Amino acid sequence: MSWDLFRRVCLGGVLLVSWGIHRVCAGPLDDLTRLRNETSWRASSSGEPWQTSNGDCRPIPPGETLVLADLEGPGEVRHIWFTVSAEDEFYPRSMVLRVYYDDRAEPGVESPLGDFFGVGHGLRKDYQSLPLEISSEGRALNCFWRMPFGKRIRIEMTNESDRPVRCLYSYIDWVALPSLPHGTAYFHAQYRQERPCRAGERYLILDTEGRGHYVGTVLSVLHSEASWFGEGDDFIYIDGAAEPTLKGTGTEDYFCDAWGFREFQQLNHGVTIWEGYDAGDRGTAYRWHIQDPIRFSKSIRFEIEHMGARVNPDGTFVSGFIERADDYASVAFWYQEGLPKRFAPLPPLSERVRPTQLFEAEASRAGIVHSTGEIQVQEGDYSGGKQVLFVAGTSDATLSLPFVVEKAAKGILRVDLTTSWDYGTYEVRLDDGAASGPHDFYSASIKNRAVKFPVSELSSGPHQLHFKCLGSNSASKFKGSDRQGFNLGIDSIELIETP
Repeated sequence: MSWDLFRRVCLGGVLLVSWGIHRVCAGPLDDLTRLRNETSWRASSSGEPWQTSNGDCRPIPPGETLVLADLEGPGEVRHIWFTVSAEDEFYPRSMVLRVYYDDRAEPGVESPLGDFFGVGHGLRKDYQSLPLEISSEGRALNCFWRMPFGKRIRIEMTNESDRPVRCLYSYIDWVALPSLPHGTAYFHAQYRQERPCRAGERYLILDTEGRGHYVGTVLSVLHSEASWFGEGDDFIYIDGAAEPTLKGTGTEDYFCDAWGFREFQQLNHGVTIWEGYDAGDRGTAYRWHIQDPIRFSKSIRFEIEHMGARVNPDGTFVSGFIERADDYASVAFWYQEGLPKRFAPLPPLSERVRPTQLFEAEASRAGIVHSTGEIQVQEGDYSGGKQVLFVAGTSDATLSLPFVVEKAAKGILRVDLTTSWDYGTYEVRLDDGAASGPHDFYSASIKNRAVKFPVSELSSGPHQLHFKCLGSNSASKFKGSDRQGFNLGIDSIELIETP
């Protein structure tokens, strides 16, 4: 748990009256008073010779696998940290984490990197929870799930993209133990997806046999149509029960939220990604069962409905509870004795991502036409590490940015823009279509903002995005000045195919 989260939760005065919170906070601190017969070790990407080297990362060429740790037991992994520099913009989904126990042929953990850490779709986001934390604008990944092993543990990372991973930095912090207690349960995590969800069937999150307890879910959705996706109930069958032992009342209810989704983070539940209710929008939610593990003695099967609302293209209401064909992807987390049932082999990368064409705005710099002001390319935490900054200069400035579609597609054209303290208000138009806006791009700090255009079929070949300044928010000012700001930040353009 990070200090900030610990301070807010554990030192928040009145919160300490909660027995549940007391157990979460006091437990790890109480454990520090007990001296144990353990030896602490670390397997890391540290360079050699360690006394003088600063080459502390490892590359992974396309299609290759890097062994991060191969440890003899008995022992227990206590903490894992990664940070990655990769040419693939969506590397959190194209890099795959696998953990093998005791020379078993099948992995006990198998998931795309980002999905395992609670952020789907190959995106990057900061958040804090009990077992997983991400910081540094989505680039520092920390895992505190405990992973005991009797004979051996092997932790691997595979680069399934066609572009190199330039650098993977890693810490695997673990302890060597004299022995494991009898009946020690091993940690497991398995990715699964349906693209789209199958008609007439509930979506399967976990199906395993043995004795153990279920400890968490990550669920990602890509909307195939507009409106709310999450009316599906969760049903959990324990030990072969004919009807669900645990019956839910709605998707957001299972994730401990209510009345739709929005981005937020809590110790045991949260939504790391929520782009909205339009076709092509993406979301990811997590729910940990650390204080309320779901016990099973023989088997567990976890299903959830893919039900939601539907509206016609003209916005008229069809139904609030109807089966939808959204894309679902999940990671199930659990501990169990013995070998788990192999219920969901990992699909190849080509099946894990919805076909997307990505255009970096800075790549079109030479073709940009604008009225006044100047064009700059800024480096930072943007797609491809750069964005186009239009220093407009006047309240009626215009800019046109060209891009080329390689393959005609139906779906959503998502224009990823930024907001800042000196940005203006703009309308945005695709080719000769209707204008979208006005969009106020002022904010006190730099944030992301998307403008979306549904396209029944965007033809291959050249296209234009047109931006017209309509003034700016009265609060928009250049730093250290009273001069009104009319700037515009253009990061990237995504053409996301939908069914």
